[in-house]
Parts: sequence; C-alpha cells; structure tokens
Amino acid sequence: MNMQKVAVVTGASQGIGAALVAAYRKLGHAVVANSRSMPASTDPMVLSVAGDIADPGVAARVIDEGLGAFGRIDTLVNNAGVFVAKPFTEYTAEDYDLVTGVNLRGFFEITKRAVAAMLDRSGGHVVSITTTLVDHANSQVPAAMAALTKGGLNAVTRSLAIEYATRGIRVNAVALGVIRTPMHASDDYAALAALHPVGRVGEVDDVVDAVLYLDRAGFVTGEILHVDGGQSAGH
Repeated sequence: MNMQKVAVVTGASQGIGAALVAAYRKLGHAVVANSRSMPASTDPMVLSVAGDIADPGVAARVIDEGLGAFGRIDTLVNNAGVFVAKPFTEYTAEDYDLVTGVNLRGFFEITKRAVAAMLDRSGGHVVSITTTLVDHANSQVPAAMAALTKGGLNAVTRSLAIEYATRGIRVNAVALGVIRTPMHASDDYAALAALHPVGRVGEVDDVVDAVLYLDRAGFVTGEILHVDGGQSAGH
C-alpha cells in the first residue's frame, strides 16, 4: 500500500498553483497537477492532467488518473479560479458561465470525487482559495461575480466541514487579498498595495504558507483563513 501522501492542485501551471506543486513536492508528496494548459512534468511524482476544470469530464479524469498513478488522495487544493471585475449591470451571460463554471462547477465536480476517494481511505483535507472581497466589499473593485461564487465557496467550506467532521475529512479555505501573481500587471502594485492596511500586496509564499499550515492543523476545520494584510478586519 502506498504510504506517500498525494496532493491534487488545480490551476497549477503558474502563480500560486505552481508554487503549491513545488511546495508539496518539497514535503515529499506526490502531486496531481491540473490546469487548462498543463505541460507534462519531467518529475515522475508529478502527474499533469490538462483540461478545463469547469468540464465535469476533466474533474473525473484528474481524480481517476491521480488514483491510478498514486493510489490515494490526501489533499485537494481548489486553486483554479477566474476573476472578472465589472459594474454589476455590465456582466454578460458569457461572463456568468465562465466564472460560475470554473469557480463553482469546477469546485463541485472535483471536490465531490476527491471526498469520495478520501472516504475510501478514512480521511483527507480540502482547501479552497477564495477572496477577502467576500467579507470586505470595496467600492473601488466592483466584484459581484467574485462575491457570488467565492462567497458560495466560503459557505460550502463550513457546510462540508461539519458534514464530514466525524469522518476524518477537514475542509478549509484561504481568503486572499491581492497577491503578486501573473494575474496583475506589475505597474498596478503600488495602487493595489494601498488596499491593504499593512501597505503591501501579498506574496505567493504567504499563500503557500497558509495552505500548508491548514494541511497539518488537525484540529482546524471549517476555517476561512484571511491572508489579506488585514483587509477583512477594517481600514
């Protein structure tokens, strides 16, 4: 029986996702890495599964191929997400389908399958990346679609944590402020830093540290951990 732990990371090709893949490998975990354009890995302990997580067939493939390669799933990091900031009345049906497809349908399809695999093995951990905009709406950042979808993830994190509390599965979320990733143009950071009481944007390592903390925190479940430079506390 394989004793090596296995982490599944979505949105794994760049930014936070790529850093999480590296961090889990450093811990000695095998990793199943998914994104729309996930290149094949030269590391035999990293299984790349390319495809859009909003497609239910992709979610099934990620978990099935992960189980086929490594025999177990210990952690799922729902990192894939899309953010479209627009005035509410300007969102289109296409925007809605894109954002809900990745943020909600993607979460639903892969988490359902990962939890089923964890139940077969008496436990595991699901952690989802959300946004502090859910708790701290900002007039400068119109983000109703983020609130609608990531707010749903915060709520379902608590719901699943309680549903599976006695069965060895913990469910948590990390709610982010602005993090320095390829999602933002580098010349925007001075303005974005001002959104955070600590006066800087977050770094990818800040997020990785939070995810890894939750992964080993056996008494923590149903937690929305804010990694946002104090944004959710006030300004």
